[in-house]
Amino acid sequence: MDDRITIIEGPPPIFEQVNDGWAMGLNESPALSVPALTRLRTFNGPALVQRCYSAWHNRNSIHLHYRNEMGLEQTAPILAARNVDTQEGQVLLLWVYLDSETVEYETDSGDDDQMDDFPDE
Repeated sequence: MDDRITIIEGPPPIFEQVNDGWAMGLNESPALSVPALTRLRTFNGPALVQRCYSAWHNRNSIHLHYRNEMGLEQTAPILAARNVDTQEGQVLLLWVYLDSETVEYETDSGDDDQMDDFPDE
């Protein structure tokens, strides 16, 4: 099972759009994949990052294995990993590739922020 990182508990991961040039430049396949970032709370972040580095060092791939909102199992290739210590505990940052045909972006128009600018009269 060293070829994947599995989310065992909790909600499906939230994927954020990545606009970093380095992540966009790593897409060297005939299929168009979309780089995305997800942040996962973990108890063993350094070990998970080491698992990724070991797979890459041996020229193998490693995947994030998770369940989507409908409960269906999905995988996404991991292209970069980083562990961050926070006050709430360890957070694993994973940059993954998502299939471009299944990606839907949510946008925030910022309307909530603008409402604060106009107090009730």
